[in-house]
Order: sequence, then structure tokens, then C-alpha cells
Amino acid sequence: MGGAIRSNISESDRDRMRVTREEALALFRKMSQIRRFEERAEEAYGRGMIGGFLHLYIGEEAIAVGALAGLEPEDDVVTHYRDHGYVLARGVEPKRVMAELYGKSTGLGKGKGGSMHMADVRRHLWGGYAIVGGHVPLAAGLALANQYRNLPRVVSCFLGEGATNIGTFFSSLNIAALWKLPLIVIVENNRYGMGTAVKRASAVEETYRKASAFNIPAVRIDGNDVLAVRDAVRDMARTARAGGGPQMIEAMTYRFRGHSMGDPQRYRGREEVEAAKAADPIDRWRRTILERNLAEEEELERVTGEIETELEEAVRFAEESPAPEPGELCFDVVVEE
Repeated sequence: MGGAIRSNISESDRDRMRVTREEALALFRKMSQIRRFEERAEEAYGRGMIGGFLHLYIGEEAIAVGALAGLEPEDDVVTHYRDHGYVLARGVEPKRVMAELYGKSTGLGKGKGGSMHMADVRRHLWGGYAIVGGHVPLAAGLALANQYRNLPRVVSCFLGEGATNIGTFFSSLNIAALWKLPLIVIVENNRYGMGTAVKRASAVEETYRKASAFNIPAVRIDGNDVLAVRDAVRDMARTARAGGGPQMIEAMTYRFRGHSMGDPQRYRGREEVEAAKAADPIDRWRRTILERNLAEEEELERVTGEIETELEEAVRFAEESPAPEPGELCFDVVVEE
């Protein structure tokens, strides 16, 4: 066994968590925006306006929002296919994300990528990958490129806990540790890999311990605590940026919807889902804001109202936008320098 492993953040760590009023409201706004975006996407899917697969992020918002708040804008982000939250957290307009789900030409990927392939190179968002675990070596490669070019960037790679049972995960961590790559692996443990519970698929249920095989520092945190996520990522980014090599976070969370829209969820009971909602990350953060007197209830309601208006416009924009011309299939296939 090797590596500096610690489980959960300590009370002393919590004491140093600080947040300004502006940050508190920004975190609340972004998590609430993602939640309402996903709910509106769910409605549109039910009306047949969105085709293909749709994997909702409802319940896990604190991870994307907290993690990206702990990174610099130039840091690279590589994600799995449950990717809408990261794209919105990085500042992409909701209407462009919604239009992409609708398959419209005004979408983020001109309607050709869809739900699982969101990317925006200008924002250092590199996707959105549909093959489970297939993006981990790509993230390691990006980290190698940053190191080779002496760029002060770190790469954050998000994946589900199910992907940690796949060979590319281990081979990527091995080479990242060997070459001390500036890579932060962030595992979103929502307790189910599609419909299979962690304990039925992994010999090691505490995912963060898998990093010890490569002497990679790792930590397990409460992924529904947006400040805990922000501070863990910020600390690890600082270490990785200073040449400390790869780091790993296991963020414990729970998804309130099925794996995808076609998931009947026979592997878990309604009681379990309802019990998990007691730790809803947005409700928790709302209570924290009010308890710390960072904002008044009326201000939070105003933010909620503004998001409602913004999402109404996003849906309208998506529905009124044109579909791509058939000839568009021939473009954006390769990059020409």
C-alpha cells in the first residue's frame, strides 16, 4: 500500500472553508440552473423533442459546480457522458446546450454531437465521451501535453465509479504517476454503475483506495457539499500545478433519476431514492446560505425566478432553431491546421 490517503475532510479543514456572499450566490445560481435545465430537458424528452440517450445530472450538481469553482478557467476538463452540468458550470449559455440536445444547428456542436458529446475548446472543455473509461487516457495525454509545453494548467478528468473497474483507468493512473502528470481524477460515486451496485461490481468498494496502487494521493469527500468539492479540487490543483503529480478524489453522491431516460430502476427502491433526497446538494447549500446570513430568502427566490426565465428562453430558442443542413455531415470531421 502506498500513497497519502485520507478519508473525508476533517473539521479543521471545514474551518478554513470560506466563501464570500458573491461566491455563495454564484454557486447557488449555477447549481439551480443545472437542476432546472435538466428538468426542462426531461420534459422535452418526454414530448419527443429530444432523441437518442439522455443521462440527467439531477442530484450531483455540487460536484461539477464545486470542482470547476476550484479550477482556473484555463485548466482542461474532460468528462464522461453525463456531461450537461460541466458545460453549464463552465459558462456555456443554456440555450446552446438545449439546442444541441434538440439536434439543432444553433447547438454547441451544431446539432451533431448531442447529449453525450458536449465540447467547447475555447473554454477548455474537451468532452463529453460516451465510451465508459475511454476518456481517461485522453485526459492523461492532455496532461502530458501541458507538462511538455510547460503550461501552468492541470487537467480534471471526471468519471463514474463504474469506470474505475476498467483497464484504461489503471493504465492511465500508472503512467500519470510515473511521469508525475498534472492530472486530477474526480470519481463521482453515485453508488450505481448503470443498474449495478458498487458492491456487486468492484472488489474494492472505497474507490479512492484504488489510487494507492500507484502511490497517488487520494481522498473521499462528501460530493453533495459544494464547498468541500471546491476546496478539495483547489488544494489538489495547487499541488499538481506545482509538480506534485496526479491526485484523485472520490466524491460521494446520488443521482435522483435513472441512469438514463429508459431506466426502469428495478435495482433500487423508491424509499432509497426518497431518503437520499434529504441530502439534496441545492437544498443543503440554500440552508447554509441562510444560516450564515450570506443572503436573504428573497434574493434566492429572485435568482430562481431569473433562472426560470432563462430556461424558458433556452427551450424557445431550441424549438425555433433550424435543423442542420444534410451537407453539414461532411464538415467538422477532421481538423485542418
